[in-house]
Amino acid sequence: MTPPLALIHTDAWLLAVHKPCGLLVHRTALDAHATEDLVTQLRAQIGAPVWPVHRLDKGTSGVLLLARDAATARQLGADFAAAGGAIDKPIDKPIDKRYLALVRGWPAAEGEIDQPLARDPELPSTGQPRLAACTRWRVLQPLQLPLATDGRHADTRLALLELQPLSGRRHQIRRHLKALAHPLIGDATHGKGPLNRAVAAHLGHSRLWLHALSLAVQHPATGQPLALRAEPGPEWAALLHAATMPPRP
Repeated sequence: MTPPLALIHTDAWLLAVHKPCGLLVHRTALDAHATEDLVTQLRAQIGAPVWPVHRLDKGTSGVLLLARDAATARQLGADFAAAGGAIDKPIDKPIDKRYLALVRGWPAAEGEIDQPLARDPELPSTGQPRLAACTRWRVLQPLQLPLATDGRHADTRLALLELQPLSGRRHQIRRHLKALAHPLIGDATHGKGPLNRAVAAHLGHSRLWLHALSLAVQHPATGQPLALRAEPGPEWAALLHAATMPPRP
């Protein structure tokens, strides 16, 4: 039996849930073999319709915000589109999103990548329009696993990052981290397969190591700030237990 989704926030207009890793937000032809999705499960759980107002990849866990009615969904959807750069107008309702990520190597302590991305990551980039995209990062903790994944080193260097996307392009974080040469662990599309498999075998857990940690928006009905947070699952604590924490480079 599928466990119920954990509710983070609920009111007359909105619901926020802690999305599990491996669950689609809604049915899509891009994953035709999936038999479950969050929207269908949540509708059955609360006995009422819901509308997602933004997206998380199937492999990403964490905060997901949904509307209880179509009008609220349209309003918040427009806010997310404007904050994500899809609408060319001043942003009067800022949206702050923060992610936790496990990446290969030890990046600089903090930084910002401002690199346009092709509109559709599923298609060849050549010939596609390039859309402005910017992501900030800071290192929370460099890590080492006692695992040889490169013949030149006895250990594997990883890092926990906090990421703040300043735009909302599809797979933006994953594509930007690849461009930085610090790909997400567990990313089958933009990462390194042998490294992903070795880390998964060592930790005994396979996933895309990306977690939507927090989301701050202006409530569409009350106008008040709404701060949402989903703590990472136990696999993140197990990761820290399995790794050593060297001094910050």
